Amino acid sequence: MPTETPDRTLDVRTIDGPPFDDIMAALESLEDGEQLRLIAPFEPAPLYEVLEARGFDFESDEHAQGVWYVHIEHD
Repeated sequence: MPTETPDRTLDVRTIDGPPFDDIMAALESLEDGEQLRLIAPFEPAPLYEVLEARGFDFESDEHAQGVWYVHIEHD
């Protein structure tokens, strides 16, 4: 599971509209060994199955006021 400091951050709270395409683009741009920290205003549960199917490990946790952080890397 991801534990190190992320190399990139994507805050989808600033995206107008569905963030799925932005998330996929960010994941595709990751180099081997890089990590992405996703910040969302809700738990992105539908994304978890997509991440697993595409070979990513992830950890998610909720912070204050319903903000979710998901740390993602290739497994």
